[in-house]
Amino acid sequence: MNHQCVVIVGSQWGDEGKGKIVDVLAERVDIVARYQGGANAGHTVHVGDEEFVLHQIPSGILHPERRCLLGNGVVLDPFQFFEELDALTARGLDAEPRVGVSGRAHLLLPYHKILDRAAEERRGAGKIGTTGRGIGPAYEDKVARQGIRVADLRDLVGAEERLRAAAARVNERLIGQGSSERVDADRLVSDVLAIRERLYGLSTETGRVIHDALREGKRVLLEGAQGALLDVDHGTYPFVTSSNTTSGGAALGVGIGPTAIDAVVGVVKAYTTRVGAGPLPTEFPSPMQEHMRELGGEYGATTGRPRRCGWFDAVVVRYAARVNGLTGLAVTKLDVLDTLEELQIATGYRVGGEILDEFPGDLGLLEEAEPVYETLPGWQTSTADARRWDDLPAAAQAYLRRLEELTGAPIWFVSVGTRRDQIIHVEV
Repeated sequence: MNHQCVVIVGSQWGDEGKGKIVDVLAERVDIVARYQGGANAGHTVHVGDEEFVLHQIPSGILHPERRCLLGNGVVLDPFQFFEELDALTARGLDAEPRVGVSGRAHLLLPYHKILDRAAEERRGAGKIGTTGRGIGPAYEDKVARQGIRVADLRDLVGAEERLRAAAARVNERLIGQGSSERVDADRLVSDVLAIRERLYGLSTETGRVIHDALREGKRVLLEGAQGALLDVDHGTYPFVTSSNTTSGGAALGVGIGPTAIDAVVGVVKAYTTRVGAGPLPTEFPSPMQEHMRELGGEYGATTGRPRRCGWFDAVVVRYAARVNGLTGLAVTKLDVLDTLEELQIATGYRVGGEILDEFPGDLGLLEEAEPVYETLPGWQTSTADARRWDDLPAAAQAYLRRLEELTGAPIWFVSVGTRRDQIIHVEV
């Protein structure tokens, strides 16, 4: 892939295997930067017989000498971040010297998790299905201009004042909501100040670093968390995350101009999954639901929650291709379909007597929608040993080519297993 600045973006509802694609492409770049989200994301990467589950640190960290950055669009859980960093160091990776965190990144602190749990409980039957990791409240503080950033830790006295003010504000809110939980201001201050110097020491002007690297001819990979259909503006609102997961958020989230980006790779599963509540038009009924979940090992890397599974939804990915400006697709987990006799692809939605070929913003329409399916034959043979396009069974090639036609995006990569060598490079 001969592009200099590439965005890797999930193009369904998250959990598409972005970490695996980033891990493979990181061999060819100098910098990997995360542009949004927080510790609610989980990237699982297999290196030989070892498994790494990364939540905030870009998976490029598994490659020696790669600079890994967390941009200003991230909400950073500093305690979980250092746990993750220390675990990598314990496994023999020289990680910390290669990591930088934007001074403009907002901190996600323990009280955000308290607020997240309380809000979800109040929703009752209307729960969104958050991970409870405090992501929404952290972004709320950011937009309300009352967040605490990495840069705010420079001034010791000012940092303590901000923390105590935040604790008082949150406790007042909890009292008003009738919650029995409280923030211990003394403990909050003590815990944050204990990591203050270490965290501020990693503070980096990520936008400048990336800008200078590109001017020097170096290569940069920008990675997001979740997927396009969880974008706060373009997803299945309100069943979304609290940030812009789409490629437009990449420039904003690391501090570069959009013209610096010259390719966007959309990662999709060969079928569809999502975690939590919200619409999933192609969702399988039982027992197919449970069968596919077991075939694909569809449990969240961060929460362990079972993922809901369905057929590939071309309406969703066609929409994602448009809002992200996809230049290529990476299709993961093709091997999960190896045993199926027939495969279905949703090409449109039937609502009343009308066929929709565009993903609607109206959840009411989605609830009424019945997928219009196209059926293709399965290949019923293992693809796990395929290393080139021509190694794939003819029926698998036909399935993938049909995905290209229906989504309008060419396939650049196909994954047929969890290992690094099980990525087929299709791009010419």
